[in-house]
Amino acid sequence: MNEQKLPPVTELGVVSMALIVAGGISIASKLPGHVPLTLPILFLAASSLVMAANLVALGRTTGFNWDAFFGVAKWALVAYAVIAGMLEFVFLHNGTSGGVLVVLTLSLAVYAVHVPLLIGFTVARYQ
Repeated sequence: MNEQKLPPVTELGVVSMALIVAGGISIASKLPGHVPLTLPILFLAASSLVMAANLVALGRTTGFNWDAFFGVAKWALVAYAVIAGMLEFVFLHNGTSGGVLVVLTLSLAVYAVHVPLLIGFTVARYQ
C-alpha cells in the first residue's frame, strides 16, 4: 500500500492542547485569589507556536484531500466557536477580568481552532 507522507499534525495537536490544558490548570489552581500569569502565558505562547507550526506544515502538504478537510473543519469550527463562546460567557459571568481573562480568551481561541483542525485532518487523511 502506498500511503502519502503527512506531517505529524495529530501529534503536534496533542502537544498544543496539553499546553493549553496545563495553562488552564495553572490558572484554575490559583482562583479566586491573585493569579500569577507568567506560567500560563508561557504555556499559551508555546501552544500558539506549536499550532502555527502545525498549520504551516499542513498547509505545505501536497496532494492532501483539502475538499474533505474544509468540508468537515468548517462545521467543526462553527461548533467549537459556539462552545468557546459559551465558556467565555461563563468566565465573564463569574467575574473574571484583566490579564486572567485575556489569557483564558486567547487559550479558548487556540482550542477553538486546533480541535477543528484535528477533526478535519483526521477525516481528510482517511478519505
